[in-house]
Amino acid sequence: MAEAGKLIAENRKARFDYFVEDTYECGVVLEGTEVKSVKNGNISFPDAFAEIISGEVWIKNFHISEYSFSSIFNHNPDRPKKLLLHSEEIKRLTRKVEEKGYTLVPLSVYLKNGRVKISLGVCKGKKQFDKRASIKERDVQRDIQREFSKNLRG
Repeated sequence: MAEAGKLIAENRKARFDYFVEDTYECGVVLEGTEVKSVKNGNISFPDAFAEIISGEVWIKNFHISEYSFSSIFNHNPDRPKKLLLHSEEIKRLTRKVEEKGYTLVPLSVYLKNGRVKISLGVCKGKKQFDKRASIKERDVQRDIQREFSKNLRG
């Protein structure tokens, strides 16, 4: 995923709200000032999702703040952005999303070789009891780690 580049932002809420079945690395079509804002980390995407419209993948609710050092020719912060994927991947995603309960959610934004990439997950929504189980599992792991470190210190 983001091993080869710099992680800019991660959507931790997505991993809490969804089961991630599969992930895809996507390029993004951005305007000039959008790239500078993303590199500064001025993005927000907790409610973002991707949609497949006429064979193209578009990401919506992906907010990129205006670049502060720009002139009056700045970008629209909330415009839908096109994601770049191979046509075979888009066909695979279309088949998966047509199944009931699956959606496309951005998981992270990172730089790879100077280009902005998005890790897109094929996700299925969690129910309330699944979320409680995730919280319980996280707490148990934290307690185990605490005991382990306590035993190491003696």
